[in-house]
Amino acid sequence: MQGPSNFELSRRKLLLGTAASVAFSATSEVKAQAPAVPAQESGPATAMSKVSFNVNGSLRELALDARTTLLDALREHLHLTGTKKGCDYGQCGACTVIAGGRRINSCLTLAVMHEGDSITTIEGLGTPENMHPMQAAFVKHDGFQCGYCTPGQICSAVAVLDEIKSGIPSHVSADLNAMPQLTNAELRERMSGNICRCGAYSNIAEAITEVAGRPA
Repeated sequence: MQGPSNFELSRRKLLLGTAASVAFSATSEVKAQAPAVPAQESGPATAMSKVSFNVNGSLRELALDARTTLLDALREHLHLTGTKKGCDYGQCGACTVIAGGRRINSCLTLAVMHEGDSITTIEGLGTPENMHPMQAAFVKHDGFQCGYCTPGQICSAVAVLDEIKSGIPSHVSADLNAMPQLTNAELRERMSGNICRCGAYSNIAEAITEVAGRPA
């Protein structure tokens, strides 16, 4: 005759086994009743767009995903890697290029928006053998340290001097109708969108003012 402990152990095993059997049967029934899930269909084809623009004096034609930024078109498709991808949010200025005579953050604009535009990148300003005056001034005044922001700094600096020559005022211009001058305040304001994390700002200012023909 089995003792109480043996009886309790057998009864416990019986109950556990019964519960497992019921759970398995219920799961099998649900699986049998569940409708078959159709295979996932592939999404719509990516919208491709043709765009042509003049980059550094050469006509370039590309077939791009309509969502491609100008920055990615320059770097990934035209392999002009001088233009840098920094924050990718338009906050650091490392991707600055000159498009249609104006400096822009190329990470914030789509390539297809520049159909027919003339675009200048750092590669189009000058070469190591024949540098643009602004490039030469940056070298002379050590206007860079790590150099990552330098292409954007130089493109922006070139455009800043053109803005001043064209009489375009800034947020610190005292008289919006007067011809702006390259004062310290004007220079700081106009270049404020280009961040140098190494802190070479004083040297950058010296390079720009030298090209402008004014004392630093």
